[in-house]
Amino acid sequence: MSETRSEQVLRVDAYPTHEVGGYRVRAGKPFPFGANVVPGGVSFSVFSDQATSMTLVIYKRGEPEPMAELEFPEEFRTGSVFAMTVFGLDHENIEYGYRADGPYDPVTGHRFDARQVLSDPYARLIAGRDVWGVEPDRSRGYQYRSRVCLQDFDWADDTPLGIPAEDLVVYEAHVRGFTRHPNSGVTAPGTFAGLREKIPYLKELGVNCIELLPVFEFDESDNPRSNPETGEKLFDYWGYNTVSFFAPKAGYAATGRYGMQGDEFRTLIKDLHAAGIEVILDVVFNHTAEGNEQGPTISFKGLDNATYYMLTPEGYYFNFSGTGNTVNCNHPVVRNFVLDCLRHWVADYHIDGFRFDLAAILGRSLDGTPLPNPPLLELLAYDPVLRHTKLIAEAWDAGGLYEVGNFPAYGRWAEWNGKYRDTVRRFLKGDPGVTGELATRIAGSPDLYSSRGTAASVNFLTAHDGFSLADLVSYNDKHNEANGEGNNDGANDNNSWNCGAEGPTDDPDINALRTRQMKNALAILLTSQGIPMLLSGDEVGRTQQGNNNTYCQDNELSWFDWDQVDDNAELLRFTREMIAFRKRHRELRSTSHPTGRVRENLGLPDISWHGERAWQPDWSAESRLVAVARCGAGDDDVVYVAMNSHWESHDLELPALPGGRSWHLFADTGAEAPHDIRTPGTEPELDNAGKYLIGPRSVVILVGRTNDPDAFDTP
Repeated sequence: MSETRSEQVLRVDAYPTHEVGGYRVRAGKPFPFGANVVPGGVSFSVFSDQATSMTLVIYKRGEPEPMAELEFPEEFRTGSVFAMTVFGLDHENIEYGYRADGPYDPVTGHRFDARQVLSDPYARLIAGRDVWGVEPDRSRGYQYRSRVCLQDFDWADDTPLGIPAEDLVVYEAHVRGFTRHPNSGVTAPGTFAGLREKIPYLKELGVNCIELLPVFEFDESDNPRSNPETGEKLFDYWGYNTVSFFAPKAGYAATGRYGMQGDEFRTLIKDLHAAGIEVILDVVFNHTAEGNEQGPTISFKGLDNATYYMLTPEGYYFNFSGTGNTVNCNHPVVRNFVLDCLRHWVADYHIDGFRFDLAAILGRSLDGTPLPNPPLLELLAYDPVLRHTKLIAEAWDAGGLYEVGNFPAYGRWAEWNGKYRDTVRRFLKGDPGVTGELATRIAGSPDLYSSRGTAASVNFLTAHDGFSLADLVSYNDKHNEANGEGNNDGANDNNSWNCGAEGPTDDPDINALRTRQMKNALAILLTSQGIPMLLSGDEVGRTQQGNNNTYCQDNELSWFDWDQVDDNAELLRFTREMIAFRKRHRELRSTSHPTGRVRENLGLPDISWHGERAWQPDWSAESRLVAVARCGAGDDDVVYVAMNSHWESHDLELPALPGGRSWHLFADTGAEAPHDIRTPGTEPELDNAGKYLIGPRSVVILVGRTNDPDAFDTP
């Protein structure tokens, strides 16, 4: 009896009502969008407000010509959604797309062209760029083919880690670049699987969050330029021109040619979680790969151009992204698209957070005007699926909207702190008049985030977009000639300093100074309040040879050189110990901005500032020396960090310590390795407790504790 009832229930949605093009079909369900396997068939659902008709185009996998074209019957349209279930499809061996017919009138925003086959915006897999760098057959009419995806991955007991934001140490990395170098030693270089083999390296380094440059499907071959020096083809290496927002990039998977990129990526995430490392995705909702009027039609342009893009009254594309078009993020339909996309990555891939490229655009209205209460940002902040997901904004855009410190946060959003980057870089150079703002930045930028706490500030000195750390101390100017744009691309205001010679040099004094400057940068970054972010390879001095915009360089300019792990073991060790030090000292990770209030436990303020004389900081314009002491609420160590960007040494008078504590030396970047840094907990006591000579352009870190290193440890 129960079996009969079950079969009856199953058949309710499983019988065809129509026949179209020789296929048995019935009206599908409008939601969810995309192609979804249902009993007996596949349900296809796609939105278009202005299309007069819609046709489903089905291919056998890899075949150039369609095996079927099925026009949606008018009665299969609900509102502006076309939905149809097709029975009897071998869903693992088909590819599909749509032809949308309607008006072609660019002035009113409509660009329908039924001759083109369009990708499904909600496609979970894309075929056509299955192996990185393989030149596609551009004579084929349909380049980015949507595929049906099963959701049968076994996550076992994996769940998002939920690491408190203030405890994160973020590591920004490129999936391909991390292991593509021939010396990476992995079995599948340049792939999700290759990165998975390097998890032990990440764990030993001590980072607990990896932020991946875009992994949504993009076309690395769409860059028409060549290297003017070598003639070699240039790529869209970084991947910020998204082709499909729900699909992981097949070319990043060793199994992409078999359509297994989803499971390969999930396996990577699952193993990163098992190692205690969260995964944040760099996502790009400000523009797409379709570009402006001259760009290709891939999906949105042909399905409903006027809905998905911001358009001028004349029908041209607003360009707040600097890449030709701007997604109409606060249109209600597009808001839901973004929300559905992020929910997909959290629910189906267990992603822990997102960094939004040019996020200021997400706060613009349909005509580009900044909104006081952007509905998309509010929606993302309060969405139940994303409720515990980390949201990080790049709080500016190419249209001149700069919202660092003012990004609509709703108590949820953090920001890349560009002011932190610029201030610390200027201090490291030795610019005058910086110490006052430096103090504000390393204290968690309370001028920007007073009501949001220190974790609203993602502190960084380098990122994919700009100089690497080694180049920051080796070049005064950018050297982007290899990009084929006449060195006109990339930022000009780098606040870099070459330490006395432009580029590589054999001068040992200059090279020693560069190493010290990199250590200074890492020491300041990892003792600042806020979330620190490292650029992959900075820990071993990776160079881009002065190129500060390697978006198109799929070569050793961009790849992680694993020989440097041994060649620059000194800098790697310094970075590891600095990360371990940060983890050991809770006061560096406080969520609250310090106030200067005296802690009753030790009789010291939670933060105090010092100069050459204890308790007497010098905030004058010519000052290039400042020291900060932090004191936690419990029995933690007192941490003292002195930063000297002056080219001369200075005698420091150290503040007195209460309660039987004395100063112990953790790091002195002016000292030769291995005495430049200690393993946390093994710091030797200073011989002269009251004074310390800080060398030129150096950072010194002391801990005030008892001689029992375990007495006041913070887990």
